[in-house]
Amino acid sequence: MSVVQRELQLEIGGVILSLLHLAVIFPFAMGILLTMLNRFFRRIHMGWPVLIVPVLLFSYFASLIPAVSQRNMVSGYVPWIPSLDIGFNLYLDGLSLLLTLLITGIGVLVVFYSIYYMDKKEDLNRFYLYLLMFMGAMLGVVLSDNMIVLYGFWELTSITSFLLIAFHYKRKASTSGAQKSFLITVFGGFAMLAGFMMMYLMTGTFSIRATITEWGQIQDSALFLPALVLILIGAFTKSAQFPFHIWLPDAMEAPTPVSAYLHSATMVKAGLYVIARFTPIFGGEGTWFWLVTGVGLLTLCYGSFLAVKKNDLKAILAYSTISQLGLIMSLLGIGSAALYFGYGESSAVYTVAITAALLHLFNHATFKAALFMVVGIVDHETGTRDIRKLGGLASFMPVTFTVALVGALAMAGIPPFNGFLSKELFFQAMVEVTHLRIFGLGSWSILLPVLAWLASVFTLIYALIIVFKTFLGNRRTELPAEKLHEAPVGMLIPPVILGVLVITFGLFPDLLAGSLIEPAMASVLPALLDGNEHFDVHFSLWHGITPELIMTIGVIILGITLYKLLPRWRNVYEHYPQGLTINNMYHVILDNVQHYARKWTEAYMNGSVRNYLVYIFSFTVALLVYAFFRSGENITWNFKGHAPFSFYEAVLLVALIAAAVSIPFAKNRLSAVIMTGAVGYLVTLLFVLFRAPDLALTQMIVETVSVALFLLCFYHLPELQRGRSSRKYLSVNMIVAIAVGIVMTFVALAASGTASLESISNFFVQESYNLAGGKNVVNVLLVDFRGFDTILEIMVLGVASLSIYSMINLNLEAKDLGARLKFRKKEESKDDDNLDDEADNTKKYGNQERSSSTWDTVPLQSNDVLLQTTTKVVVFIILTFALHLFFAGHHNPGGGFIGGLVTAAALVLIALAFSTDTVRKALPIDFRTLTAVGLAIALLTGAGSFLFGVPFLSQTFGYFELPLLGETELATAMLFDLGVYIAVLGVTMTIILQIGEDR
Repeated sequence: MSVVQRELQLEIGGVILSLLHLAVIFPFAMGILLTMLNRFFRRIHMGWPVLIVPVLLFSYFASLIPAVSQRNMVSGYVPWIPSLDIGFNLYLDGLSLLLTLLITGIGVLVVFYSIYYMDKKEDLNRFYLYLLMFMGAMLGVVLSDNMIVLYGFWELTSITSFLLIAFHYKRKASTSGAQKSFLITVFGGFAMLAGFMMMYLMTGTFSIRATITEWGQIQDSALFLPALVLILIGAFTKSAQFPFHIWLPDAMEAPTPVSAYLHSATMVKAGLYVIARFTPIFGGEGTWFWLVTGVGLLTLCYGSFLAVKKNDLKAILAYSTISQLGLIMSLLGIGSAALYFGYGESSAVYTVAITAALLHLFNHATFKAALFMVVGIVDHETGTRDIRKLGGLASFMPVTFTVALVGALAMAGIPPFNGFLSKELFFQAMVEVTHLRIFGLGSWSILLPVLAWLASVFTLIYALIIVFKTFLGNRRTELPAEKLHEAPVGMLIPPVILGVLVITFGLFPDLLAGSLIEPAMASVLPALLDGNEHFDVHFSLWHGITPELIMTIGVIILGITLYKLLPRWRNVYEHYPQGLTINNMYHVILDNVQHYARKWTEAYMNGSVRNYLVYIFSFTVALLVYAFFRSGENITWNFKGHAPFSFYEAVLLVALIAAAVSIPFAKNRLSAVIMTGAVGYLVTLLFVLFRAPDLALTQMIVETVSVALFLLCFYHLPELQRGRSSRKYLSVNMIVAIAVGIVMTFVALAASGTASLESISNFFVQESYNLAGGKNVVNVLLVDFRGFDTILEIMVLGVASLSIYSMINLNLEAKDLGARLKFRKKEESKDDDNLDDEADNTKKYGNQERSSSTWDTVPLQSNDVLLQTTTKVVVFIILTFALHLFFAGHHNPGGGFIGGLVTAAALVLIALAFSTDTVRKALPIDFRTLTAVGLAIALLTGAGSFLFGVPFLSQTFGYFELPLLGETELATAMLFDLGVYIAVLGVTMTIILQIGEDR
């Protein structure tokens, strides 16, 4: 009987976080912090401060071994979306503990190894950020009790592994391998998410533990089998099972520390973890047994057979990893049969398979990480991983050779190393399954131990290849003997430690039995225990003459024989047609998808803005018309009760229509801009008549800045050419225009006539001052009641400004469409291939925005002396008005949004009257950074609510006695409004200054 133990908890702003939560968050937080403090670690390797993270995490999880082994499970709960049963709920049991120790323990050794492997000239800041994010994501996967949270971390492992594999992104092989792993694993993630949704539909909960308790009630559901298959697809893709295995060999383009980490102890084990975690739910089902066992055995045989073919040491290890993962997968499948028999002695025989799976999961991490590090050392010291160019390195690298020998023999299951124990248990489980007479096995069950034995023979062959072809025989490397030497001590320490663990756990295997393996078994097979029972788990190196020992002897004899005869039969691989390989099929499918997607896109994305508008408006009209017909009687059309038109409103309406109609008939761009501006200003007057000062102010300033922006854009365009358009072209325009007008009219009528809920406008009017301390309802809505909307809006504006900035500055070789000046760089790069990881422009010009002094440009400026003289006075009046709008906005018309626009309008006036250089000299700041500062202030103001235990973006106000001002109202909303003010100013000026330079 397990006891759930609550840990020491920390309350942050009303949110109670357990140490488990902090353990998951810690790598992310440290990754961001160390990235920000990178400049302070220039004298030391970035890996040293990073090493602190896995060391602390490993120490923490290791301290929980006694508690978990006594069934005192650790948990932590943070509600997220309670109505959907989604929460940041973490749970540490025996299975999770085993994985967390591997993630953090191997993480310590990998980070230490990377300090000596990765050159300080590489972008270590980015490397360790990705690595720590991946570590945090993996911890989230194995600790999450909520399926949706597990899925979120699952996909985060795919994203971070993509970034790690593509670390050397200038190599095509790296980006191709990263893309392949990302596409396959994310596809599997989507399938798994669908399976989780089906589980929720069956149980009404996303909790894995709660689902386990209800497994007997959902087996008859029609969704049970589809959910089973979809979850398995997700697990198979992540653990590189056939036929999804093809991403793993290509992922070897990652730096060796990444390969040692991802492909020994972390990412590839995530799928195995999911299989083990969901075994209590799906185990005992024939479909689960056959799919997990069958795919695992197929992968085991396929991977071991292909590993012998490879000449690259990393490729051999890649296929050996695929094979070993298949071995563990098949054991999990066979062990699930124990749940078919339920509690009792009948199931005890098949629990051996689960024991073997968990033990080999641990053993594989130790010897495979050591072998990856050995290969990294060989590559680091010789410059090659090709076994055809290696050999005879044992005399130059005796320590590396010793570790390689230990790791390879453990992988092959040779005593007295730890791999021998789990391999013997593997054979024992395969022998026992021949006695199984369920799931339609029958006499076919004899094939399982035969396939397992044959795969083990090939495992020994590629293990011998790794050792003998690399370290023994004649030296074939092109490097002279005097340049060959042992790796630095720091690079040797991690693989030596792993080698010592391989030997230690081989000679003293019971060290793991009660502390890690038995608690993990209890997590996988909880239904086979009653009360405080424990599984009887004991390991010994010698257990007599048994069938599995005889199978091991046979593996050694046949494996050595086939290795000796390898040159005679290795050409068998050449007879398989390459066109039929799964890898080739993947590339054919991907190429065809890209080809037809490009053809289809080019068919409608032809560069015509008019066509794009036709598509958008036509789709919108069709969608709204469908919605009207689908709603039927639920829509009430309001044709009555309209307010009467005043004379002034009628005049403005006529003028507005006339200005809008005149735009298509404008003979030049300037006239079109003026008419467009006129439409906007007339709408401003309508807002004034409707007594909406905030809207009128906003519309007026937006229109002013927009007109200036249009003028700057059109300055770069050629003269407007009016050609004769076909009747069909004009007819389509007319139909779309009329359709949009009619449909939007009906939308307005439906909106005013259909009210399924009572309007909340009265609530805002009545409570604006009481709840938010503001008399200006519009501003209170923006910064308090609907502040979250405002944050998203300024985020969108920020993204739009950066997009415009990028579009203008990425096309460095372009010519101005106005053909005024050739856009060229003063200093052209002599060799683009030698650029470092940062973008070309950042290397040359730093992070400041490029001004006209950087390029051969003609700044836009006016020679009008009257305009310049007037601007010197008017600009201060405008800025004063902007400050008034900002400070008075909570009670009177105004606010941060309008204030920011008015301030930007003042700076635009300076740019038009003088030049953009004048603005840059007067305000030598990066407006992109200013946008980020504004967003940060707004977000931090909202997050500050957590410190007081209230929801995000909760605002408060109070009255305080201030010097000179007396009793003054101060509101936290003002800080939020300040962020909006700064963000709007930064966005507007980023766009204006980039477009306002003629390059």
